Amino acid sequence: MNTFMPKAADIERKWYVVDAEGQVLGRVASQVANILRGKNKPIYTPHTDTGDFVIVINAAKLVLTGKKLDQKKYYHHSGYAGGLKETKYRRLMAEKPEFALRHAVVGMLPKGPLGRQMAKKLKVYAGAEHEHEAQKPEKYELI
Repeated sequence: MNTFMPKAADIERKWYVVDAEGQVLGRVASQVANILRGKNKPIYTPHTDTGDFVIVINAAKLVLTGKKLDQKKYYHHSGYAGGLKETKYRRLMAEKPEFALRHAVVGMLPKGPLGRQMAKKLKVYAGAEHEHEAQKPEKYELI
């Protein structure tokens, strides 16, 4: 008996819509990352992109538990000496909630070309409207 290795022709990609309203940021991010990797499929292989497309709506209505809105910070560096910038998540969620969710999900994906390929299948929208009706996405209920 041989081990099954999925080929590109074996992979069926579906589109899922995840409603993030009232959900916790980290829990949504981990479940979305699993769908993007393909871990919810029986043909999952760690070194192959077997995942599906995910559309996340209502990202502006995500919740952070505890005091994370005021204590958790997003850091980035300009590349210059003394160029470390920090932003509290209260401001980040108010201005760019799509970025906050995308940043959390991409951090849970593999690093390198495979992870970047998986990250391209993530579409995040702050409101309830999205532009992917032509793909006939299925509603995905979070656990």
